[in-house]
Amino acid sequence: PAMVPAVIALLLLMLPAMLTALAVVREKELGSILNVYTTPVTKLEFLLGKQLPYIGLSMFNFVLMFVLAITLFQVPFKGSLLTLVAGALLYVTATTGLGLLMSALTNSQVAALAGTAIGTLLPAIQFSGMLDPVSSLEGGGAWVGAAYPTTHFLTISRGTFAKALDFADLGGAFVPLLIAVPVLTLLSMLLLRKQGR
Repeated sequence: PAMVPAVIALLLLMLPAMLTALAVVREKELGSILNVYTTPVTKLEFLLGKQLPYIGLSMFNFVLMFVLAITLFQVPFKGSLLTLVAGALLYVTATTGLGLLMSALTNSQVAALAGTAIGTLLPAIQFSGMLDPVSSLEGGGAWVGAAYPTTHFLTISRGTFAKALDFADLGGAFVPLLIAVPVLTLLSMLLLRKQGR
């Protein structure tokens, strides 16, 4: 009952971030991103165009994992489904934003895969409360845990599955996710070069 909702959070972090990172970096490697440089498309429009399909795909994966959790693994769902779906939507928007950020920082698919894996799995497993409570962390680890999106989606996922919580109880976990989405998008815009070298 505790680990299945956590694994949902982990899979919704790693795979969407990697796919989104590869979407932009692949164009850099193939040279097709030069087509974007010559169009009037803004960096925000380009990034959102790359991100939106993966948000949709991630939500489809979320539905499949939710169905598997309650049928195959027989984890009882006691809370608000609308709260969980809203949290998942914000979360996958943030995780695909992490992928966009990594794609803006790297120029090869290998570097994007490695950077995304390290930048998502390590903080998610070590600092998000998946294995140890965030309240037990100190120093920089506590800061990473407080800022990382997985920490807050874990609260939403476990709260709705095991504790029958709804939006009134989990509203505080939505705030960091709402902040993470525009911050990651802005950083990706700033770091993505619209002009080729």
